[in-house]
Amino acid sequence: MTAHPPVAAPRTRGRSRRAVTSFAAVSVLISSAALAGCAQQRDDDVYTVMNSSTDETYHRWDAEAMARCGKRLGVTVEQQSVPASQVMTKALRMASSKSLPDIVQFDASEMPTFAEAGGLVDLRTLGLGTEDVPEGIVDFGSYEGTYYGAARSVNTLALFYNKDILDEAGVKVPTTWEELRQAAKKLTRGKRYGLALSAGGAEDGVFQFTPFMWSNGGDETDLDSPEVVEALDYWKALLQDGSLSKSTVNWTQADVNDQFMAGNAAMMINGPWQVETLNTKKSLHWEIAQIPVPERGADSVGPLGGAVLTVPDTGDTEREKTAGRIVACLASEEEQLTYALNSWMVPANEKAAAEWRERVPELDALADQVAAARSRTAKLGAGWSGVSLALQSAFQSALTGQSSEAALKRAQQRATSGN
Repeated sequence: MTAHPPVAAPRTRGRSRRAVTSFAAVSVLISSAALAGCAQQRDDDVYTVMNSSTDETYHRWDAEAMARCGKRLGVTVEQQSVPASQVMTKALRMASSKSLPDIVQFDASEMPTFAEAGGLVDLRTLGLGTEDVPEGIVDFGSYEGTYYGAARSVNTLALFYNKDILDEAGVKVPTTWEELRQAAKKLTRGKRYGLALSAGGAEDGVFQFTPFMWSNGGDETDLDSPEVVEALDYWKALLQDGSLSKSTVNWTQADVNDQFMAGNAAMMINGPWQVETLNTKKSLHWEIAQIPVPERGADSVGPLGGAVLTVPDTGDTEREKTAGRIVACLASEEEQLTYALNSWMVPANEKAAAEWRERVPELDALADQVAAARSRTAKLGAGWSGVSLALQSAFQSALTGQSSEAALKRAQQRATSGN
């Protein structure tokens, strides 16, 4: 699954053509829906949540949580699950036909586009507070300072390693870029690569690049800066060493996990959504650590991933109030802990996260990584889409021969001009 594939600052760069088209479509459809009012006839006691929980286990966990919250509130909460890549387009079509669900769970990187078009309700006006939510996670669900999305859990990336392979090779868990490079070289043997990561031409690859870019002082508003170039050069060095497979440029995060489980990689960069699958292979003794940093003592800054629960502006204020109460229940401390223990994600609520650390000590390093993590859309809002597309193209160029400097210079031009 994509990291859920992650706002308060204003946008400072242009969007790609795709992002502009998406925003224009959202604006037109939401505006026309608002002008026409809420045309769909709804059952007063039935509320719908649209999410991307198409996986059987996630769908079941969400259904159970919705049943509990519905019982507490005296309503029925129904789940409508569609693939993650279709949530935005489905929401657009439903806005056009004035049939939006009461709650939409957006990937946090997509939420700003809908919010910018005026399609979401400020959750604070519906009574949701953020007192026990870290500032970074509040930003994760916000757009230009307005809190539109409540996260139940968040995730980020970590370094997963095969403990048996590292022990046999006498390799310590790396903490710096140089240590990671040397460890990956030593662990590369035969068909086994020292490290696996995703540099594919999709959001997975961008998600995986951000820890290297941000920990090195790079920034999404200046893609051709020396710090970003150095981060991409580091990826190139791993590839040139033979420590990464040449297929890295095509791999998704799921592909990376498959390689690690098959013993074709001694270490990998990945997220907690893979844990359930990893645990199906009893002979695989894996552990995690924070992603290595350029220099010892630096912060390992990864991306916040996950989804946020939002209430669309349907024009029916009474239903919106009840929808807000449903969101508050689903995002409550108790429900967050239950969901996080099922899904291996980190609760957004600080109190729930503290208990989660005690219950899942093997993932403690992930909680530390989350503490320093950033939202992808914090600086650019809906403009993140253009930057992501530009970076995806840069990876493909730089890792197949072009210089990082030239690839990122072109990426910056694309991100700024939208071409």
